[in-house]
Amino acid sequence: MEGKTVVISAPSGAGKTSIVNFLLSKIPSLNFSVSACSREKRLDEINGKDYYFLNISEFKSKIDKGDFLEWEEVYPDQYYGTLNSELERIWSENKHVVFDIDVAGGINVKNKFTSNCISIFIMPPSLTVLEKRLSDRRSESLSSISKRIKKSEEEISKNQYFDYVVLNDDFTIACNEVLALVANFLK
Repeated sequence: MEGKTVVISAPSGAGKTSIVNFLLSKIPSLNFSVSACSREKRLDEINGKDYYFLNISEFKSKIDKGDFLEWEEVYPDQYYGTLNSELERIWSENKHVVFDIDVAGGINVKNKFTSNCISIFIMPPSLTVLEKRLSDRRSESLSSISKRIKKSEEEISKNQYFDYVVLNDDFTIACNEVLALVANFLK
């Protein structure tokens, strides 16, 4: 069985992970696609639940073997991607896949699955708010935050490649808007 795919993309700090967690709590037929990455694991993250943490050579080996649906070098030597095995795992459970994925990856997934995919871009209220959210996480250095903000400007300029753009100024409103879009798509 090949189910439907739901792409939630946004710049870092825009709220995509929180919105995906909300969707998962409301729509039992959705299952989370765990991405692979080559970055260091944060203290509160669990391998296989938050990400599959691979070192750079493991990641590149999987690229060479064709194990990824999509992948990207998001920052120098920081790779992120979706393993084909994740889709197979979720579809074997007769569920639909929800992706919490960066903007380039979201566009790639939408292009692969076209009408079998809904893609939603979560728009932050402003870059200032985005910077504050990233800073409030207390998980990254100032230089890392600065890199992410610079990348966010580029990512925001690509929102027109998504089916829908949802402003995350009020979290409850944004969650309910995304829920309505996804529930309608999955009917």
